[in-house]
Amino acid sequence: MHASPRRPLLLLAALLPATALAQASPAAVIEGFNATLLDIMKNARALGIRGRERRLRPVMEQAFNLPAMTRISIGPAWTQIPPAEQQALQRAFADWSIATFAGRFDGYAGESFQLSGENTLQSGDRLVRTQLVRPRDEPVALNYLMRDFGGAWRVVDVYLSGTVSELASRRAEFTGLLREGGAARLEAELRRRTELLLRG
Repeated sequence: MHASPRRPLLLLAALLPATALAQASPAAVIEGFNATLLDIMKNARALGIRGRERRLRPVMEQAFNLPAMTRISIGPAWTQIPPAEQQALQRAFADWSIATFAGRFDGYAGESFQLSGENTLQSGDRLVRTQLVRPRDEPVALNYLMRDFGGAWRVVDVYLSGTVSELASRRAEFTGLLREGGAARLEAELRRRTELLLRG
C-alpha cells in the first residue's frame, strides 16, 4: 500500500489492544479493519478461505456489532423470536458475515484502501466512507455505518457501491425465510451458505 499521511494512524489502529480500540474514533476502527483486510488479501492464497476466515473473525467481532446487525437485518420480527433462537441466529449470522468477507477478499493485485470522508448523521451515527482503489479498474466504494455503544464505535451496516445497504437488502429475504419456517429455517439457510462459502 502506498505511503500516505494517514498510514501511521492506520498501523496504530491495527495494533491497538481491545481496550484502546474501544475508545478509537470511527475512522480509526475502519482503518484498522482495512489494514487487516489488506494483509489478508496479500496472503489470500497461502491462507485459503478457512485461514482468511480465522484471521478475520476476531477483527470483525471487534469492529462490527454483529448481534446488533442480526437484529437490524431481521427487523420488527426479532421481538417475536424466543431468546434461545435469537442467540442461535446471532451466531449463524456472525459466521455467515465473516465467511462472506473471507470469500470476497480472496486475492491481491495492487489494491489499497483509502478513507474518503466521515459524516455525522442526524441520529448521531457516523458514516465512514472508504474506497478500495484498484490499479486497473474503477475504485469500489465501501461505506460503513458506525454506532456508539457505550464509547465504542462499531459497524452496524455496510453500504456496497457506496449506497446499497447490506442489511436492508437482507431484510426482505430474511422476512421470507422466517415466514417459510421461522427462526429455524433462517438459521439453517445461514448455516448452509456459510458452509458453501468455506468450501472455497
